[in-house]
Amino acid sequence: MPLSFRRHHTLPLAALLGLLAACTRPDSPQAPVAATPTDSATAAATPPPAPAAPTGAASCAQPFGLTDGTELTYQLSDEKKRPQGTQILKVASITPHEAEKKAPAYTEVLLKSSLYDANNRLQRNDEYVYQCRRDTVLTDGRLLLDPALLRSFRDRRFAYEPVHLAWPNQPTPGPLPGGKLTVQVSSPSVDIAQVVTTVSQRKISGPQSLTTPAGTFQCYKVEARYEYVTQARADMARRSVKRVVDYYAPGVGMVRSEMHDADGEPDHVAELIKRTPAAR
Repeated sequence: MPLSFRRHHTLPLAALLGLLAACTRPDSPQAPVAATPTDSATAAATPPPAPAAPTGAASCAQPFGLTDGTELTYQLSDEKKRPQGTQILKVASITPHEAEKKAPAYTEVLLKSSLYDANNRLQRNDEYVYQCRRDTVLTDGRLLLDPALLRSFRDRRFAYEPVHLAWPNQPTPGPLPGGKLTVQVSSPSVDIAQVVTTVSQRKISGPQSLTTPAGTFQCYKVEARYEYVTQARADMARRSVKRVVDYYAPGVGMVRSEMHDADGEPDHVAELIKRTPAAR
């Protein structure tokens, strides 16, 4: 689940975030009802890793082991491993919802996202929602958006139709449901274009050990195909394809996300460098 710093044709915890989309405890020291997902469709050198912050077991009571005030910091790097900025996700609230009629109980997490450039200048603020139901975390489908795709549509209206990505708390190797984000671009009088991100061919493997500046984690690897289409009319579309590899831990969340060109060449990386628990 790439984070939001991606650049189209070269790359939200905005696509990212990004986001920004589980690893278990380290080896050592919107309320929207999510649509049912369907499959239709090394960072730069860093100082020795510090021990990861304590995390709880994966459960829907605490999706990705998050608690009120937990803060996740990601380093964003380009294809040459040069730092391009940081993204900070902070838990604003965690709200349990009881089951109603045929709808199962679920927990909703509201996250505040701040994206900074390489000079630590704030670029944008966003809000995203995670949900957890039936032992699966659903990350906000709006994190699939590459903001660069909308830059040419200034002062237009945007309507978002997300299909959220699923991340099991108890993963087993095999296929995973896909996801999708459709953005309808319009003016007050006419539809202008449709911008669609489709995630397909998701498969999970692992676990495997992964070390970042935030610590060492037992992660599950999720590989997927991302297709980006901007369509202004039926006979005119701009299209590109990326391969994305995510490493996540059910009790932690996203640990590392790698984007590759269709030919396998590295593009962009987002890596967890700090996880700060809520102040007591």
